[in-house]
Amino acid sequence: MPGIREIAERAGVSISTVSNVLHNKNSASAQTREKILAIAEELGYDLPVAKKRKNHTIICNISDFDALYYLDILHGISDFTNAKGYSMLICTGENFLHYADPEVVCGCIVNDVKTADDDLLKVADKGIPIIVLDREVNNPRIKSIVVNNYAAEKQLTEGLIDAGYTKFAFLAGLNTADNRDRYAAFRDALKEHDLTFRRNDYYEGDWREKSGAQAARILMLSEEMPEILICANDMMALGAIRMMTKNGLRIPDDIAVAGFDDIIISRYAELTTVTVPDYERGYLAAQALIDILDGKGDFETVRIGARVKWRKTTKNFRKN
Repeated sequence: MPGIREIAERAGVSISTVSNVLHNKNSASAQTREKILAIAEELGYDLPVAKKRKNHTIICNISDFDALYYLDILHGISDFTNAKGYSMLICTGENFLHYADPEVVCGCIVNDVKTADDDLLKVADKGIPIIVLDREVNNPRIKSIVVNNYAAEKQLTEGLIDAGYTKFAFLAGLNTADNRDRYAAFRDALKEHDLTFRRNDYYEGDWREKSGAQAARILMLSEEMPEILICANDMMALGAIRMMTKNGLRIPDDIAVAGFDDIIISRYAELTTVTVPDYERGYLAAQALIDILDGKGDFETVRIGARVKWRKTTKNFRKN
């Protein structure tokens, strides 16, 4: 029977690394572990203990359970993981660090802006591969699948400018990569068309509907109303529309509104927005993670496109 030394030579790692893998110690990356196990099995090494360690549970970490846009993402993850015989554990907040353990899960999909990069690195250092959907993290064990927010938001803003809008307000979300990219695209589009943006037309929200309503309440106090309010996500846009219509404003005649995400309720509200392929994003995340677990994947960042959906909350909705 081959020894640990031969396996180490074939794998290009130290003898101690091979020993740790074969004795279920979490000191090697997922890719290194799979490589060692594959070589050991090829050479006929007895792997009863090492094989027992691998489980088939993936943890999905989200910000909260009341954000509707998570539903399509989780649906996509679930469809792929179920087809491959994996289970899915869903958690929020600090529970992520509690469950992100090699004895509980074999991989993670994270879409929680509140989970700090340092916490992701702690999990990655345990040898657990991670797919993140809301940012890019510079770590060889973390793969990012991100929406090209900048291109989509710029397309939205330029389409509104082409429709004749010149006085804009912007409602931002929390200080995340998504929000920064969307706001940068908005400002760049205005600048390229020589349109002025007043600082007092910038409002801050927290992604939730209530903050959209609050921003609209403040906006309506302005002596010079903007022609259109662009919101960094749909939930805030819907909150703003609710408050505006409650106070007698007509959408889009008195003021137009646009969002970002195209959550289910936005389709019924006829909200102009950016359609993000969330089901596909979740499906791709699960596929990428399981490919990594099978030793076939990589950790290169993937960027996916999004498109504008013109609806009746802006006056150019007939562009579709």
